[in-house]
Amino acid sequence: MVISFIGLQTQEVKIQPVMKVVLKSDAEQLDEVMVVAYGTAKKSSFTGSASNIDGKKLELRPITNVSKGLEGQTTGLLTTSGSGQPGEASKVIIRGYGSINASQDPLYVVDGIPFDGDLSSINPADIETMTVLKDASAGALYGARGANGVVMITTKQGKEGRPKITWRSTVGWSSRALKPYDMVNQKEFVQLTYEGLRNSYMFDNGYNWNDASAQASADLSSALGGEQYNPFKNYTWETIINPETGMVQADAVSAWDEQWMDAVQRNNAFRHEHQLSVNGGTEKTKYMFSLGYLNEDGILVGTGFERYNARVNVSSEINDWVKAGLNTSLSNSTQNFSDYEGAANSNVWYSAQFIAPIYPMYLKDADGNNVLDANGNPQLDYGETGRPKYSDYNPLGGLLDDKADIKNDVAGVRTFVTIGSDKDNAKWAKGLKLTVNFGVDYKNEARMSYMNMHHGNQANAGGLLTKYNMRTVSYTFNQLLTWNRTFGKHNIDLLAGHEFYSYEYSFLKAAKSNLVDGILELRPGTTLQSADSYSKQYRVESWLGRFNYNYNEKYYFSASLRSDGSSRFHKDHRWGTFWSIGGNWRMSEEEFMQDIKWVNNLSVKLSYGQQGNDNILEYDGEFGKYVPNYYVWQSLYPFDYANGNNIGALISSLQNQDITWEKSGNLNVGIEATLLDHRLRINAEYYNKKTTDMLLNYPMATSSGFSYYNANVGSMRNSGFEFEVSGTLIQTNDFRWNLSVMGSTVKNKVLELTSESPEIISGVFSTKVGLPINTYYMAKSAGVDPATGAQLYWVYDTDKNGNKVNERISSDSSLAATSKYYLGSRIPDLYGSISTDFSWKGFDLSVLTTYSLGGKVYDSLYMGSMDVMYTGDTWNKHALRRWQKPGDITDVPRISIGGANVVTDRYLVDASYFAIKNITLGYNLPQNWLRSAHIGSVRVFASFDNLGLFSHLDGMDPQYNFTGETNYTYAPNRTYSFGLEVNF
Repeated sequence: MVISFIGLQTQEVKIQPVMKVVLKSDAEQLDEVMVVAYGTAKKSSFTGSASNIDGKKLELRPITNVSKGLEGQTTGLLTTSGSGQPGEASKVIIRGYGSINASQDPLYVVDGIPFDGDLSSINPADIETMTVLKDASAGALYGARGANGVVMITTKQGKEGRPKITWRSTVGWSSRALKPYDMVNQKEFVQLTYEGLRNSYMFDNGYNWNDASAQASADLSSALGGEQYNPFKNYTWETIINPETGMVQADAVSAWDEQWMDAVQRNNAFRHEHQLSVNGGTEKTKYMFSLGYLNEDGILVGTGFERYNARVNVSSEINDWVKAGLNTSLSNSTQNFSDYEGAANSNVWYSAQFIAPIYPMYLKDADGNNVLDANGNPQLDYGETGRPKYSDYNPLGGLLDDKADIKNDVAGVRTFVTIGSDKDNAKWAKGLKLTVNFGVDYKNEARMSYMNMHHGNQANAGGLLTKYNMRTVSYTFNQLLTWNRTFGKHNIDLLAGHEFYSYEYSFLKAAKSNLVDGILELRPGTTLQSADSYSKQYRVESWLGRFNYNYNEKYYFSASLRSDGSSRFHKDHRWGTFWSIGGNWRMSEEEFMQDIKWVNNLSVKLSYGQQGNDNILEYDGEFGKYVPNYYVWQSLYPFDYANGNNIGALISSLQNQDITWEKSGNLNVGIEATLLDHRLRINAEYYNKKTTDMLLNYPMATSSGFSYYNANVGSMRNSGFEFEVSGTLIQTNDFRWNLSVMGSTVKNKVLELTSESPEIISGVFSTKVGLPINTYYMAKSAGVDPATGAQLYWVYDTDKNGNKVNERISSDSSLAATSKYYLGSRIPDLYGSISTDFSWKGFDLSVLTTYSLGGKVYDSLYMGSMDVMYTGDTWNKHALRRWQKPGDITDVPRISIGGANVVTDRYLVDASYFAIKNITLGYNLPQNWLRSAHIGSVRVFASFDNLGLFSHLDGMDPQYNFTGETNYTYAPNRTYSFGLEVNF
């Protein structure tokens, strides 16, 4: 009798009256199969570096954008926290910083075709697996587009059997995940403002202590906007400071204490999501159909995201020789957002966090009570009656009166036809197949920005309405010929193919002012402010080939070759050829390992390859971000410089016909082990990636009229180690406990830059030969002078050879501004994740945490709240440690307002953090409860996302970006959600 079961070794036994047969696990069948470039591969036999992410892990998190589900799921991958604006993506880099001015983003591939739609249009519930390709051997077949790694998304396909219907609904509530900056209260603010005025008179204008104190008290009223903004109604501004103690009167009572941040944020922003899918098919034809709806309010008033999506995936074996498939997806989404982000002006994340706490959100009368309108509602205070900052501005009013949204229509089609067969009746053609793939992505983005006519910088113009339409159409067409045959112990897999990629982008914009209130259309506007349109095209043609060989499932060899021709470059330098080779030795299959029963698999792999990158970036002033430059080598003459009624054009870029591909050589060495009857898995890898001929904005003298031109300049290296240890710690009939620990390092070094200069300085950052990219370059603090409270700096002189001489401590800020030091970077020493999951009977619990050790963040927001520039802004609580009198020993200098602020390492904050990313608890109802209702399964669950962040400074987001800055941006969200999933 033969006994078999999927995932277990088949056994043949003699029939006996009483029998007990124990089947052992089958390592070959349990071997993880990954979707890789133009095919699939077993994890144990793969020669490159890749990680497989089960789509079920994405379902645990209430995310609207799949990029936010990647964090903590694989080694070698860094993500930003991403904006808390619903629908926004996280930035992702794989194995370090691949370039300076070219894109560092990975390539996203959906169902085998590079994806140009919007990531927020993909429903995470439709994803079966995601595979991250990290080295050249894994991603070289994608050529130039895979230079920064590849994220392959495979959507769910139909399965043979009766139709299976799944309904899944979740509801949740979101709030701010990031702790706010710890700011001073009203009394502390007045105290610090008084001291700042007093110190200015003493140290800058030569007053004595008593005269400076008296003058500061007298000037409080004019500095802070008059008595109308004095919340302490039992004192005037001139008497609020006790002249004997120099402190705010102890019995001062505030009539109001309105926190702007509380007014503009929702503490329980509602989120709900619903998904229906049908899956089934016959032996020949299989299908999957899904519908989804998501509606998520943002934590910022007036913001949110709504999405409708549908997907149909069908595949059919028409006969023994022909197989075809069609995957289609449709998505419609609306994103409401605040159009003021990233800069301080009119930015709610700036004003609401750093406005002085004495200023109310609503108008007050002389007694401090709300001034009501005719309907009995409080009226917003726009600062039009003397507030010293944000005149004619109110953040809540701006969110309610100004409007901005993006409406996206996204469609994707993936279709294929395969001719060929693996069956014996194919005879000499067995294993020979021709596959033709065609994929198209369509995206139509309609964007609207409205600034109201009642308040703000467009009130005098009668409001301003701007509408944009951006249309993107791209398609990929490839033809792949494969041959896969096994001859005894030899297996050969060959691929040869051709691919063509086309991308077209069109832009249309118009803006009008002097509008009709309540009508958000251009037609009623009387004054045309702007009108513009343009289009961009990009093409890539490629030839590719791959050779895979394995002997006896023991020795594996792979080689790939791809030649890409890019329209970005001049025809004489258009083509680049990229390649990879790799090997894998499964030591566990050797004769000398057969007696070591606790080793299920042991593999050693080595690969090297070269990839290209043509995606240099340029700054788009329209939307304040970097976008691809599709005309890298050309001189461009924009026709938007009209001279009266005459057409006019000015040159905007310089030609460089010699510019060509940026190249990246990638070495990978790894070891994989599966031990103890597959209960323990260890994976460790070392990588070394050198980028040469970097696509760089070559600096030029400003006297030339240009700041740079595009060129191939310099080189850079990224190297590091990755490890993953995962296993089943406890396994019984009812209980199972799994644990996984991941860790990665990255070391970056700039090897070469321009021949004229080994350094590029941008703000507080330096990119210099011998140092990591974006090394902090700023003055160095030497503490605080106990006698005067002045900030002290390390300063130096420079000799004729540029060497530092006469290094010393000084309070001279002008010397400090020219005495800069290299003070580390954002790059962490170690980062990764720790995850665990438990299952007991019908219950399951999973926990995902992430961590990062080392690196620094320059927190300019924190600096602005310690070195305040304007009397309308407030201080961080750390300012209470300030110097107050001679002899004080402290790290915070005397309070000043609008002084000569020099950026120092005082504001470099340790970037280390530990984050609880997700906790999910679920319960599967017992089957005997469901049989009578003809229900297959029911699962109820609760998910807690972004539960906690532990870092070195409250308010700072250490994951904001890769360079190590902060900005006035939408805070990340914490979400509590509850769900129900029913399978029929």
